[in-house]
Amino acid sequence: MQPHDFFLILLLILVGARLFSELFRKLGLPPVLGELCAGIIIGPSLLGWVEPTATIKLLAEIGIILLLFDVGLETDLHRLKQSGKNAAIVAVGGFLLPFILGSWVSYSIFSLPLIASLFIGGTITATSIGITIRVLSDLKKRSSTEGEIVLGAAVLDDIFGVLLLTILYEFSQSGGVDLANTGKVFLFILLFFATAPAAAKLLALLIQKYDSGTKSQGLMATAIFSLVLFFAWLAHRVGAPEIIGGFAAGLALSRRFLLPFGIALRENQAFAAKIENQIRPIVYLFTPIFFVTVGLSMNLRDIAWGESHVWLFGGAVLAVSVIGKMAVPLMLKGIPPTKRVVVGLSMIPRGEVGLIFAEIGKTAKLFDNETYAALILVIVMTTLIPPFLIKLAYRNDS
Repeated sequence: MQPHDFFLILLLILVGARLFSELFRKLGLPPVLGELCAGIIIGPSLLGWVEPTATIKLLAEIGIILLLFDVGLETDLHRLKQSGKNAAIVAVGGFLLPFILGSWVSYSIFSLPLIASLFIGGTITATSIGITIRVLSDLKKRSSTEGEIVLGAAVLDDIFGVLLLTILYEFSQSGGVDLANTGKVFLFILLFFATAPAAAKLLALLIQKYDSGTKSQGLMATAIFSLVLFFAWLAHRVGAPEIIGGFAAGLALSRRFLLPFGIALRENQAFAAKIENQIRPIVYLFTPIFFVTVGLSMNLRDIAWGESHVWLFGGAVLAVSVIGKMAVPLMLKGIPPTKRVVVGLSMIPRGEVGLIFAEIGKTAKLFDNETYAALILVIVMTTLIPPFLIKLAYRNDS
């Protein structure tokens, strides 16, 4: 691809994201759906102007990392701890139920091979934290009780998903599972969570010191952006999702960070506000690229619309996908019914995470074209419909 071609593609993505997000906002619909639809329209599904190339996917990865950094900045760690029990229940239930139900339906009812059935179960365990958090943010509910539960559950869900993907990928390649390697990945993830916020806090104090003594423009934005990228890289190196690194960095720099390392930064509210003001324009630039790319990756032409198997199998997997994510949140105690419904709906979107599972399964030749098309249909439906239902749930509650 020539540089000038890439400039035009980036222009289409950014302008398309802005136009459709504004259109959906004026129609009273979640703006993130506008960005997803922009990707579907300009991508392979309809116009075919833009392909999800490696470069675009890399920019999208930066977008989701920065989005989670921004989420970390806004997170009240004390409230996140308070929701910890409910978040853990939602995460574990929302991980195990879809995996078991999806694998069982595929293996017992549709007679697919065991490893293919396990991959299908793994595909529907995923939760697209980016889409979920963006919808709640657009509705000004990110810091609500249900928002904190969803955030905690989605972070745990990502960790479980990485471990499951590690196990299934090894199984598909070698026919066996290396438990020692899986345990090592889990241990590294725990160590990262234990040390990353404190390390980020120390680096932030260094940034604060040098920022107060320089007149150079852009030092703060460059330093914080570099810090986020470093922790994303570090998270990947220890086997965790890159977005967890961005979230850990944002959490450490939050005004509400409660560990001892946070004392100095918490006292300097002006510095914390400066971080937010200087990094937010970068976040707003990159995050739409991520959501458009999710739309680009959903090639609706891959769905064999005329095949009955696609609809029967896709419908069955869609049903267990929704049931598996909704069942546990609906049984939470001490939370109003509407909030329970919102938590369940917020855990349904699969988005890019489900696409990763499906693509690996296809590359490993575990799925035929009809099964892969059915999975794409499930991912599309679970990504596009929940934002409407979340907004409707809040509207009916008001």
